[in-house]
Amino acid sequence: MSDKNLEEMSFTTRAIHVGAEPDPASGAIEPSIYMANSFLLPYDPSTMNWSASEANIYTRNGGVNQGMLEKKVANLHGGEDCVVLASGVAALSALFFTKLKKGDHVIFSTVTYIATYRIFNELWCEKWGIETSIVDCTDIEKIKAAIKPNTKLIHFETPGNPTCCICDIEAIVKLAHENNIQVSVDNTFSSPYNTRPLEYGVDFVVESLTKYINGHGDSMGGAIITDHETCEAIRYQAQVNIGGCISPFNAWLIQRGAATFPLRMQVHNDNALAVAEWLEKQPCVSFVAYPGLKSFKGHELAKKQMKHGFGGVLSFGLKGEHDLYNRVVTHLNVFTSAVSLGNTGSLIVFLGEDDERMYLYPQEFHGGFYRVAIGIEDKNDLINDLRQAFKAEGLETVD
Repeated sequence: MSDKNLEEMSFTTRAIHVGAEPDPASGAIEPSIYMANSFLLPYDPSTMNWSASEANIYTRNGGVNQGMLEKKVANLHGGEDCVVLASGVAALSALFFTKLKKGDHVIFSTVTYIATYRIFNELWCEKWGIETSIVDCTDIEKIKAAIKPNTKLIHFETPGNPTCCICDIEAIVKLAHENNIQVSVDNTFSSPYNTRPLEYGVDFVVESLTKYINGHGDSMGGAIITDHETCEAIRYQAQVNIGGCISPFNAWLIQRGAATFPLRMQVHNDNALAVAEWLEKQPCVSFVAYPGLKSFKGHELAKKQMKHGFGGVLSFGLKGEHDLYNRVVTHLNVFTSAVSLGNTGSLIVFLGEDDERMYLYPQEFHGGFYRVAIGIEDKNDLINDLRQAFKAEGLETVD
């Protein structure tokens, strides 16, 4: 099937077929794994650019499986090009390493993944002389007030990890571009099935492929989706010369997972909304943070930006002391106590009062809370599992 024909087809069809052409050597109709770390050179290699990525030379420069996955992810995001690296954090670091230099100023959101927080709040300030400001990016006026003459980048997540806060992508892009500032969005919690930030004018999208696109909890990867020129700069500066390249096997696993990604994502969306609505009714629950709830602060904006659903992650608190959270988890049978998200199975993690970013979160989070990554099990089984765990600790529940 030609690329032109694929472009006219649905998101679900493209998730299966883009970057998955039959192997011309063997005729295999599914992508093979190319585990070689080096490739055959031409007759006269003396004039080759050993740091180039456009030809297969060495797997740190890029490999066959990486290239197939990059094509698919770029297509799903509606992007011109994509760089795939070893993890979501490798992708974030590669983007920031390539685009920022000493003396630049970055605005980043109060609610971000912990590695992003440490990069901008500690490591890059101390090691690279990059100035940063932590700003509530749900408030456009606060972003405007934080802009400086040397501001080069605004980075945020939407929904944010772990409070699920929603930032107005279109408004931030407009403000940023009026001030000659670029914008990067971590789209991991939403995925391209729900939100495609490039459609709002974002300059760079970062996604942890470990999560929904892979979907099976068995590999790691990260992606940067942007224009071809920037991708080539990232490949040269951060992939070839710093490392962080994805393994062929992990790229193959993620490519395989991507085929069912749209189907899984819709179930994540539906299940999470059902669980959030049930939790919101429980007398023992102190709060629920999920963009799909009408009571959620960013709900109307989320409806505008998240086209097919509100993602599979929610957070909630209990009315009780610290160890109650731990005891409830011991009674769960369907949920697994583990970090990450996007797996087929549901995950739950208790984040206590001493989280280093807690001072940046809304007050209701300060007593500790659960972050829950809803899987694709039957939603009634998920609700029943929470119900029996609550009851085992004497907590009141209602239907």
